[in-house]
Amino acid sequence: MLTAFGRAFKTPDLRRKLLFTLAIIGIYRLGSVVPGPGVSYVAIQSCLAQVKDNSLYGLVNLFSGGALLQLSVFALGIMPYITASIIVQLLVVVIPRLETLKEEGQSGQAKLTQYTRYLTVALAVLQSTGIIALARSGRLFPNCNAPIIPDDSLFRILVLVVTLTAGTAVIMWLGELVTDRGVGNGMSVLIFTSIISSIPAQAYRLAQQQNGLFVLTAIALLALVVITLVVFVEQAQRRIPVQYAKRMIGRRMYGGTSTYIPLKVNQAGVIPVIFASSLLYLPQLLANVWASNRGFSSFVTRYLATGDHPLYLLLYFSLIVFFTYFYVAITFNPVEVADNMKKYGGFVPGIRPGRATAEYLDYILSRITAFGALYLGCVAVLPYLLFSVTGGANRLPFGGTAVLIIVGVGLETVKQVESQLMLRNYEGFLR
Repeated sequence: MLTAFGRAFKTPDLRRKLLFTLAIIGIYRLGSVVPGPGVSYVAIQSCLAQVKDNSLYGLVNLFSGGALLQLSVFALGIMPYITASIIVQLLVVVIPRLETLKEEGQSGQAKLTQYTRYLTVALAVLQSTGIIALARSGRLFPNCNAPIIPDDSLFRILVLVVTLTAGTAVIMWLGELVTDRGVGNGMSVLIFTSIISSIPAQAYRLAQQQNGLFVLTAIALLALVVITLVVFVEQAQRRIPVQYAKRMIGRRMYGGTSTYIPLKVNQAGVIPVIFASSLLYLPQLLANVWASNRGFSSFVTRYLATGDHPLYLLLYFSLIVFFTYFYVAITFNPVEVADNMKKYGGFVPGIRPGRATAEYLDYILSRITAFGALYLGCVAVLPYLLFSVTGGANRLPFGGTAVLIIVGVGLETVKQVESQLMLRNYEGFLR
């Protein structure tokens, strides 16, 4: 990885792309620490010192790089865009009009992207309103009575809502700039930056606790093992051989080639983990808002507020397995793939084209998805399961979700850099 980026900095156009990406990351991190208008920075820091890592907003705060609990300009982070993208992908399956747009190619995809942007802004308005309402009522930081928003007039609240919503729109724009003019996928790079930026501070706080150095060392060793496993599985794929028959079109002969369909072991990526985390986050948010119902609040606090309870781990693991199968089912259609192969004269050796090919692909995909679902569940749950014995589960610098994102984004970015270097005939990557 270091060799690839070292050679990339020696190439003028790649160096410009890398420096541009770093500049965008700097702007993003700057916006993550600039307080929103009307927010008391002193009160925020005082409340953060009291609650530390006991916040109920761990996932959203992780993806915002800690900006959420500081009510900064980029407090909402990239989560509204992620949620909007997932919703649009799900709607494409159930709404024929959106499915038609997806099949139209680049123009249809541009319209879907525009719909995602509109939905992102709408979700940002809702989320910013909810977060500000919690901050005004004192429920954003339990047991902290410091005035986070001293001036809670209607005008000040509207300005703060518009600011947080505009911050989300600016993050979308920055991500698209990185995708077009930088290196890697812009949104993924920003998420990667948010997660990485929060690790040093969390690791330092963990080291200050009792037996903190022992727990931190154990976490570091476990992280190396998990990262090695994640890299191995993320690169693994099942290749289905495909043979194309020779066809005579006019005076030319077409076909007669061999290729393969790459089916990744982790076909769903990190989406099932995000889905499961979001679902388990909702009861915690409802308990915080609906604090008057003591029975529901106590149940959530006892079983779902921390990651070391057996019920939480069981629900988390089950939801990850369910969403893995669900997401793979809506993103990969064996019948459509088989029909396209048959249309262009392709077939799997030993399998009849058409329905038999679709059943064969579905059978292979089901077996691969079973392993992929268990892999995702184990990576997400294992750190909390192991460190619940030491009492450090609630203070993990990063969990399975963060590891999956860090490794996935890192691998994809390095692949993109290496592919661009290979186009410039670097012999080091061709040996």
